[in-house]
Amino acid sequence: MQPRTNRVNPSEETIKIGPLGIHFLLTGDDSNGSVSVFEVLVPVGQKLAAPAHRNDAYEEILYGIEGVLTWTVDGTPIEVGPGQALCIPRGAVHRFDNLGSEDVKQLAVISPAVMGPAYFREAAGVIGAAAGGPPDRAKMMEVFRRHGMTVAAPPHAPAE
Repeated sequence: MQPRTNRVNPSEETIKIGPLGIHFLLTGDDSNGSVSVFEVLVPVGQKLAAPAHRNDAYEEILYGIEGVLTWTVDGTPIEVGPGQALCIPRGAVHRFDNLGSEDVKQLAVISPAVMGPAYFREAAGVIGAAAGGPPDRAKMMEVFRRHGMTVAAPPHAPAE
């Protein structure tokens, strides 16, 4: 672990995943492993590029700053707008979509800080390699597993 710094945004870094932006402010190295904090920037019409998943080892708290992001948690859509907070508990299957008419900015807090910039760098590589198509499921599952998550089972196809 690096020596602790007492300054604003000690881990400032922006990671692009296609059109999405992840702007880190604090990581586990800055908080003795207790939290990581980042902004999620989601342009109009964009969806989570990675498959729906569950966080096995941490809670994910979202706070709306600008726009409305629709999170689907265990099959229930939940709109999170400015001034609203949502806690996604460990084990809940979730994803998000920007179904609104404006870009979204939300603050995410991960506790404990299992997921950090390394996850987003690795996920960006897998998603970028898909060149606009669905990411390689096996590769995403491996990245997720290394960072405390499990890819949710794909939805069942309707019976014919």
